[in-house]
Amino acid sequence: MSKDPYGHFADVMRTSMSNQTRQALNGVGAVLGTITGTGLKLDDFKHELQDYLIAELPGTLSISSKTVKETTPIRDGEEVLLELKKGLKPGDRVLAMRVNSGNDVVVVCKVVSGHA
Repeated sequence: MSKDPYGHFADVMRTSMSNQTRQALNGVGAVLGTITGTGLKLDDFKHELQDYLIAELPGTLSISSKTVKETTPIRDGEEVLLELKKGLKPGDRVLAMRVNSGNDVVVVCKVVSGHA
């Protein structure tokens, strides 16, 4: 008994398409990483990257110089100042996104434990 040639062709095509899809999606998406002294080390990639991008928050936010607590209301006309930590340092865990078909990596933000 010979195998159905059309069924065999369909199986070969399905396997090939599955492999091509897997390869196309490999290297795309979000991944955790660690900032090093000389670059970025992604958890799923064995080499350190020296050439990567960092997402920057658009605009600025300012509040008056008085201490503002969560319960302190901000009135119209008050100056607001938000001081962000100055950059990333070695050892910081980060969330990175692969873009441009995996050719570029953008560090989106620092990640910390939810139990800290």
